[in-house]
Amino acid sequence: MGIKGLTKLLADNAPKSMKENKFESYFGRKIAIDASMSIYQFLIVVGRIGTEMLTNEAGEVTSHLQGMFTRTIRLLEAGMKPVYVFDGPPPDLKKKELAKRLSRRAEATEDLSEAKETANKEDIEKFSKRTVKVTKQHNEDCKKLLRLMGVPVVEAPSEAEAQCASLCKSGKVYAVASEDMDSLTFGATKFLRHLMDPSSKKIPVMEFDIAKVLEDLELSMDQFIDLCILSGCDYCESIRGIGGTTALKLIRQHGSIEKILENLNKERYQIPDDWPYEEARKLFKEPLVVTEEEQLNLKWSAPDEEGLVKFLVNENGFNIDRVTKAIEKIKAAKNKSSQGRLESFFKPTTNPSVPIKRKETPQSNAKESNKKTKATGAKKKK
Repeated sequence: MGIKGLTKLLADNAPKSMKENKFESYFGRKIAIDASMSIYQFLIVVGRIGTEMLTNEAGEVTSHLQGMFTRTIRLLEAGMKPVYVFDGPPPDLKKKELAKRLSRRAEATEDLSEAKETANKEDIEKFSKRTVKVTKQHNEDCKKLLRLMGVPVVEAPSEAEAQCASLCKSGKVYAVASEDMDSLTFGATKFLRHLMDPSSKKIPVMEFDIAKVLEDLELSMDQFIDLCILSGCDYCESIRGIGGTTALKLIRQHGSIEKILENLNKERYQIPDDWPYEEARKLFKEPLVVTEEEQLNLKWSAPDEEGLVKFLVNENGFNIDRVTKAIEKIKAAKNKSSQGRLESFFKPTTNPSVPIKRKETPQSNAKESNKKTKATGAKKKK
């Protein structure tokens, strides 16, 4: 779930903290990616028709491998340096939320059975997606694939979003890419949505800047964390009747959850029994993360060509020609990304990630667009 309604809250109250960027504007950037969120998207979207999914000859699902392979190559070809972060064991405080998700999947499974009986294609499509779960095997498959591609993998001791945010705060990566907004609550300095969307959607990347979020909302980081807990997070229930807008008003007025509880109308708002907001706050402020360089091992290397062919073609039934061509793309991208960003040589006078000024030269833009179209024309083949 992340933080309930946070995107809209920021759009309404801190619009300067959000900006749309072109996918290509992240050339040379190191990006920490929430792996489980990406795998979940691949399982729902890639090669899926109703309840049917991509499989190998043994009947094992390969949608996650297809999605991870092609989408990562797209990042590499754009000159990015992705690092995928995988979840570890969830904190105890998240067990309630996980139990709710399990219950929702069980309900969706029942609804799917009914939809199949009535042959309602629309409901079959809808409910089949709600039954999707990222398994340990899906994660292990993708870890193996990424390592063979020469892309670093980090196994978080707990929450992947927290580990991503830690990499970002320490300057090891430029930004965190996910769809869950709690990366900001964990303190990621830059946060990206839609980076992993397919190019066919043509959706710009939405970048959030935590410093501007706090400035526009006129809150400290501690107050922002309290705002997120009040709005609704994965670690505890929220107070019924208090959404994001009311939570922001109360935080600005009282400064903290403790002060809000002292002044809250208990007849109007019912506070959950044994509400563990303090534990939730601690999880956001002091999450369990890895910080040692040797454990992180953020190194991008050449692909293991023989290993990729064996894993994708021999073991999972991928087309040998497409895999061979994809490996060549990875090798070419490796050379491209080693060029680095321009601001690594010159001190920038403005924010280099804002591509707005390029609109002033439509002719050069058109040429650039044509080049990109030719370069990426084969990406839709799977």
